[in-house]
Amino acid sequence: MEYVNLGRTGLKVSRIGLGCMTFGSPDWAPWVLDKAASRPIIARAVELGINLFDTADMYSRGASEEVLAEVLLPMLPRHNIVLATKLYNPMSDDPNDRGLSRKHVMDSVEGSLRRLKTDHIDLLQLHRFDYETPLEETLDALNDVVRAGKVRYLGASSMFAWQFMKAIGLQRANGWAEFVSMQPHYNLIYREEEREMLPLCRAEGIGVLPWSPLARGVLAGARKSVRAGSDGVANQLYDASRAQDDQIARAVSELAEARGVSMAQIAYAWVATRPGITAPLIGISRVELFDDAIAALEIALSEDEVAKLEAAYRPKPVAGHV
Repeated sequence: MEYVNLGRTGLKVSRIGLGCMTFGSPDWAPWVLDKAASRPIIARAVELGINLFDTADMYSRGASEEVLAEVLLPMLPRHNIVLATKLYNPMSDDPNDRGLSRKHVMDSVEGSLRRLKTDHIDLLQLHRFDYETPLEETLDALNDVVRAGKVRYLGASSMFAWQFMKAIGLQRANGWAEFVSMQPHYNLIYREEEREMLPLCRAEGIGVLPWSPLARGVLAGARKSVRAGSDGVANQLYDASRAQDDQIARAVSELAEARGVSMAQIAYAWVATRPGITAPLIGISRVELFDDAIAALEIALSEDEVAKLEAAYRPKPVAGHV
C-alpha cells in the first residue's frame, strides 16, 4: 500500500480509505452488515495496509462507530489507525441533537469518542453545511475540541466552494484550527465538483477524499443490487439523468472489456488519478471487492481513454449537498 500526505499536513493516509457506512445495524438499512459480517472485511482492509477508516455518527445511528471500534481496535495499535468520523445529521428527535451548534459539536465529539472507544478522533469532518447556525459558532467550537486534544485534524464534506473558503478565511483570521480535507461527491457520472471545489482544494493544499467513486454501484454495473433497490439517497443522486449516466457506464464497460478488467477497476482508477485527489473512499460489502480497488491503483489510463470516459458527461444539478 502506498501512503500519501493528507493535503499539506504531515498525516500519512493510504491511497484508498475504507468507507464504513456499510457496517453497523441492518435495522438501519437492509444492506448494512452487522459486527460478525463486518469483521472479515475490516480484517482484509488491515491486511492490505489501509489505515484510513471513515465513518459518521449518523451511520446506523452510532452503531457503525461501535462496530468499527469493537472490530478494528483489537487488530492494530491505535497509532497505526487514522479514524475519521463526521457530525451534523440528526441522531435523535431532539431538536438540539443535530446541526453544528456549539452544543451539538461538543456533544457529538463526546458521543463519537465513547462509541469509538478512543481518546481522540484523527479527522473530524462536517457532514454538511448548517444554514441555521452562525459559521463562527461552529468554527470556534471546532477549534476548542482540537485545542483540547480530542480531535487531531478537521475536515468537511459536500458543500459549496464559497462556503468552504469562507470558513477557511474565518479560521485564518481568528487563528483557529483550519480544515485540512474535503470529502466531495465525485465520480464519472457526477463531476460538478470540478468547477470550483476541486480547483479550490488544489490551490489551498486541501486533501480530497471523494465519496461514492462507483456512484453507488452504477459504474460497476450494479444498478439492481440490494442496496440500489433500497438506498433512497442513491435514487435521489442518480435517477434524474439515467440516460446520460448509463451512456457513461457503457463507456466504462467498453474500456473494461478492452483492457480485460472489471468496470469497478476503471471507475476507481479514473477517480484516483484525477488532479488533487488524495484517496477515494470505497464502500465494501464483500471481501473479494477489495481486489478491484487495489488493482485500480496500478492502472494508468491514457489521455485517449480518459477522453472516452468523459465524453458523454454534461452539466447537471448539484447533488449530494443535503
